[in-house]
Amino acid sequence: MTFDTIIRNGRWFDGTGAPSAVRNVGIRNGHVVAISPEPLDETGGPQVIDAAGKWVMPGMLDIHTHYDVEVLGGPSLSESLRHGVTTVMLGSCSLSTVHVGGIDAGDLFGRVEAIPRDQVIAAVDENKTWTDCKGYVTALESLPLGPNLAAFIGHSDMRTAVMGLDRATRKDERPTAAEQARMEQMLTEALEAGFVGMSSQQLLFDKIDGDTCRSRTLPSTYAKPRELRRLKSLLRRSGRVLQSGPDIQNPLNLVSQLAQSLGLFRNNLKTSLLSAADIKANPYSIAIMGPVARLVNKLGGNFRWQHLPVPFEVYADGIDLVVFEEFGSGAAALHLRDQVERNELLRDEEYRRKFRKDYDSKFGVRVWHRDFFDAEIVSCPDESVVGKSFGQVGQERGELHPVDAFLDLVLEHGTALRWRTTISNHRPDVLKKLARDPGIQLGFSDAGAHLRNMAFYNMGLRLLRHVRDAERTGTPFMSTEQAVHRLTGELADWYRIDAGHLRIGDRADVVIIDPEHLDDSLDAYAEDTVDQYGGLSRMVNRNDDTVTAVLVGGRTVFADGRLTDLVGKQRTGRFLRAAHQTPSISAENSELTSVR
Repeated sequence: MTFDTIIRNGRWFDGTGAPSAVRNVGIRNGHVVAISPEPLDETGGPQVIDAAGKWVMPGMLDIHTHYDVEVLGGPSLSESLRHGVTTVMLGSCSLSTVHVGGIDAGDLFGRVEAIPRDQVIAAVDENKTWTDCKGYVTALESLPLGPNLAAFIGHSDMRTAVMGLDRATRKDERPTAAEQARMEQMLTEALEAGFVGMSSQQLLFDKIDGDTCRSRTLPSTYAKPRELRRLKSLLRRSGRVLQSGPDIQNPLNLVSQLAQSLGLFRNNLKTSLLSAADIKANPYSIAIMGPVARLVNKLGGNFRWQHLPVPFEVYADGIDLVVFEEFGSGAAALHLRDQVERNELLRDEEYRRKFRKDYDSKFGVRVWHRDFFDAEIVSCPDESVVGKSFGQVGQERGELHPVDAFLDLVLEHGTALRWRTTISNHRPDVLKKLARDPGIQLGFSDAGAHLRNMAFYNMGLRLLRHVRDAERTGTPFMSTEQAVHRLTGELADWYRIDAGHLRIGDRADVVIIDPEHLDDSLDAYAEDTVDQYGGLSRMVNRNDDTVTAVLVGGRTVFADGRLTDLVGKQRTGRFLRAAHQTPSISAENSELTSVR
């Protein structure tokens, strides 16, 4: 037997959680064709990768990204690729670019996901050749994709395309019968094209960009129960997934999201909900998330929380950070795009009183802890404040309220003031419990969004380090095999896509990791530019000593600390269609027939 690539003497993980072993892996025509404890025949000059002392595992999955815009102009998605992520999910949080045009896409993505609005508009308008889901998939597969793609269809995308953004974001407007039928048709076409499901969003601090509908919440938040019920019924019948974010300020909405998974005299609804996080602002809520998921699943549901398995550390330039959207005074500042108008607001004493009141309020559900003593300045033209918190700066400036210290520095330095804080997932023991909870999925990197605020491209590597370190100290909380399974095969199986395993016959999506470099370098950040966003500098991770090699479809895309010449020039990834038999659903009569 001849091979294209042999991976020699690595510790092989198959992605199922089964025991690992030192093996030789043979790859031919993009698939694994041999796994042997004995040396493989290297006749014919195949590529041979020496993996002695290293881990050979399936490429990881990232189930929550916002690469929908970036993939159009930069389809290599190399920041994920170089960290061993070989499959990414598009279309999260009700947002996709399947049906909307450039301006609407700019309004939907620009502020919510902190992607430059003008660049979103240009990317969609310059690249859009499709008119439906099938054409969208064809267009993606015509690009030199780096990783594999899978996708949700976004509810806000469909609603905007059918109703228009203005009507889709008004409380007194509902889709007509024809508009409702058209959305159901769109969803049906997406499912038949192989989309894994639909994403929706009920979270109320995600705001729209642009002029016409600026500061309104996303279109899916205006959907009434009947609209949602009819769309969800299509997901139930097809066995596909609803990804959703609840209105965290409305307990009934959260209960409804949990209950919908149960089914009760109908098919259950596979539901992936945002998100399980150990939030500093409410350290007790996380204790009930795992038990709630297990209860729902025990009663017949199919429910998962999404979870980022590392500390949720965010950076901000001035006041430009999405967490300010969750309270009135913060949202008022972000509503103003004109810097002169915004600065006038920040100087206004009445506004400052409102901000201080919002900051000091202990009532209501929140994501951000609103503690400026827990917010470190990392760079500023005034070097005397670097390394200090805003609270400390206020004390040094004559017992200023932390809010005034923050706003004064924003006024003085604008976006040249850079600071950071950790919002959630700060307790290692809690992260250990979440990592092994069966009701929780390990994902939620937000890759492709919030480019100046966060970088979790290496979240899988950081989880593996956590597991490895616990094993070395004699306090294991899960095996390495289990951790690999949770990052690969478990996710692929639940979403029913062809990824996440490394067995004979499987597609050869592979990452080779040096466990000796699962070290402190994983905590560091770097910056790199995004060419298709006008050279915008974004936060990234750089762990080139940790990841030895990455293969997609059997072809090497990263090795020896650099991307190979294939990346960005030839397609290695593909669009992964939901792999199970797909019912053909008529939105008009709901008759089901079996097709592939």
